Amino acid sequence: MRKIFHVASTEDVLSGKVTDVYFTNVEKALKFLGINPWVSAEVRASSLPEEWTWAVFAGLEEALRLLEGREVDVHALPEGTLFRAEETVLVIEGRYLEFAVLETALLGFICQATGVATKAARCRVAAGERLLLSFGARRIHPFIAPMVERNAFIGGCDGVSVVLSAELIGERPTGTMSHSLMLCVGDEKTAFQAFDRAVDPNVRRVALIDTFQDEKFGAITAAEALGERLFAVRLDTPSSRRGDFAKILQEVRWELDIRGYGHVKILVSGGIDEHKILQLNPYADGYGVGTSISNAPVVDFSFDIVEVEGELRSKRGKMSGKKQLYRCPSCGNRALHPWGREAPRCSCGETMEPLLVKFMERGRLLLDLPRPQDIRSRTLREISGQAV
Repeated sequence: MRKIFHVASTEDVLSGKVTDVYFTNVEKALKFLGINPWVSAEVRASSLPEEWTWAVFAGLEEALRLLEGREVDVHALPEGTLFRAEETVLVIEGRYLEFAVLETALLGFICQATGVATKAARCRVAAGERLLLSFGARRIHPFIAPMVERNAFIGGCDGVSVVLSAELIGERPTGTMSHSLMLCVGDEKTAFQAFDRAVDPNVRRVALIDTFQDEKFGAITAAEALGERLFAVRLDTPSSRRGDFAKILQEVRWELDIRGYGHVKILVSGGIDEHKILQLNPYADGYGVGTSISNAPVVDFSFDIVEVEGELRSKRGKMSGKKQLYRCPSCGNRALHPWGREAPRCSCGETMEPLLVKFMERGRLLLDLPRPQDIRSRTLREISGQAV
């Protein structure tokens, strides 16, 4: 069948067709030599993007599905676990040719997912308890929208906007109206009232107020049109018209409050990231974050062999031997430690606990994979107390 869209199929990925060609060359050379050694390989990032001091591990479920049925063992951090640069997040053991051509796809799964989840988590830390929604699907290839929004959700977003994405994570899609409604109707008040009468009563009434009017007058129009039914007004003001955006939000808040609409919240979208969130928190009650999450920088994981047939062996610049990642249950200190050794003691005197969990043995999953909601809960616990 002719491909309509420029994407790989599930079969293409599982069969190893989505691989860098040098892995197929290595495969041919090893087969020529009759060599297929038992190796231990680990995944870690030597550095994190931008100014990040921590990241949230994600993409494991797809990585495990990729390896399922292969004669490999896998230890990994559970999805939603915080890690830092240089820390091992995943260990694979098996005959090298069992997974050689899958390395490209494996890294692709976790590099991008971890970047998205971490950016969402940073926005969550910045927003605190305020509403945080994923609005970035229109900035990415539609085939990966569910993956991106799943990881935005497990990273800390309260909801996602795409219908299929929400269906896959077991949530309701979140969103109300676009500017096209007001443009087609030609009048904001009529558009707000039509939306209120036509849409499911369970959908929160959020009015987009910056199509034709100054934002504070748009907010007043929405409040007078919907009254107590109005949950929030949303500002998606173009950057060319924002000026002092915090001041605009302050004016909107004042005009709503002074008229008795203190229950109406203010939501902000368009060009939002964790740094803008910190600036707007004094006046905003929630955020729709798009491009900064959907196009989050990938975490540059590397995949390195560290043992061959039980012998410590690695390339230059890498530390040989499998490593377990430990964390102190009391003070949170962390340490890499040689695999199989007795758990180290923290400087506070507490015995540290291992973080890498065995998920797969000889290609068979050992644990039930958690729901996105449970992963999100883990993320929120892990990032509690962290700084942006």
